[in-house]
Amino acid sequence: MIGSFTFESLPCRVIFGSGTLGAAADEIKRFGGKRSLVLTTPQQEAEGRRLGASLGSLFTGIFAGATMHTPVEITDQALIAMKELDADCVVSLGGGSTTGLGKALALRTGVNQLCIPTTYAGSEMTPILGETKDGLKTTVRTNDVLPETVIYDVDLTLSLPASLAATSGINAIAHAVEALYARDRNPVISLMAEEGIRALADALPSIIATPGDREARSQALYGAWLCGVCLGTVGMALHHKLCHTLGGTFDLPHAETHTIVLPHAVAYNAPLVPEAVARIARAIGASDAAQGLYDLARRLNAKLALRDIGMPESGIDKAAELAVTNAYWNPRPLERNAIRDLIAHAWSGAAPVATKVAS
Repeated sequence: MIGSFTFESLPCRVIFGSGTLGAAADEIKRFGGKRSLVLTTPQQEAEGRRLGASLGSLFTGIFAGATMHTPVEITDQALIAMKELDADCVVSLGGGSTTGLGKALALRTGVNQLCIPTTYAGSEMTPILGETKDGLKTTVRTNDVLPETVIYDVDLTLSLPASLAATSGINAIAHAVEALYARDRNPVISLMAEEGIRALADALPSIIATPGDREARSQALYGAWLCGVCLGTVGMALHHKLCHTLGGTFDLPHAETHTIVLPHAVAYNAPLVPEAVARIARAIGASDAAQGLYDLARRLNAKLALRDIGMPESGIDKAAELAVTNAYWNPRPLERNAIRDLIAHAWSGAAPVATKVAS
């Protein structure tokens, strides 16, 4: 039986396909932009300048300083560049770091955004912004940070290294996993979540085996879009809280942190969300959701331990304390000792372990 639910569609225009980057100028004009500031990371500056050249008179300059976790000091630098160039809109080309910077600028100035993802981050489809200040990452949820248009161009993902595609893809899967047991879940998003997980779980091994597989790249980008919609439409829970805590506190790489933590967060919640974990397992073709996600990451040659991406063992207790600070919803109550065990397992790279729920 389908129970009561609320579904709200987010106001974002999506263009998906191959060669769709060519629509960028028309999309800027569509929302009234005249002087666009292109945003990239330092590593993608050359791609950003090529995009800017293609925009002609709509291009006013580039800020190539985006970095992970959206530090407020970088946003302040970008704001100065915006004012100096008199930009009236931003074009974010890249992954979650660049998307986050575009959102931060939109929050502070109200400018329109065109977002062009080159990874599977999914944040381009969300009204969520995470920012880091003084080693702490906080989030805000408002439609003011939602891009006006998102262009998905499969061609732009062909150069994404297979190893990065793997972790970026599991990061996307995490959005859909938590959507399946979100407090405000609904049948529409649950359908999209399971399909997004399936598409990525099928595509990522093919990308590892054959990086130039255009069909697999297309499937992965499609799955990432679906998972991003899930992230933007319903709430998240323990997994995302942990990853924000770990990433912001220890300056850990975003996608790799999600990849490592996800199986352990699923194992923690599994006893209280049997229907959700059954759907996850079905989508990835496994008998157990948590172990199946762990095995998928290992099959993709992804790192499995937080210690291997820079987290000190001494940080386990600090992370556990932060994770239970500032109450947030989760299907299973936040048990400090059990969460510490979860983080310790993720730190060591051990397989996920289902822990007993406190009575």
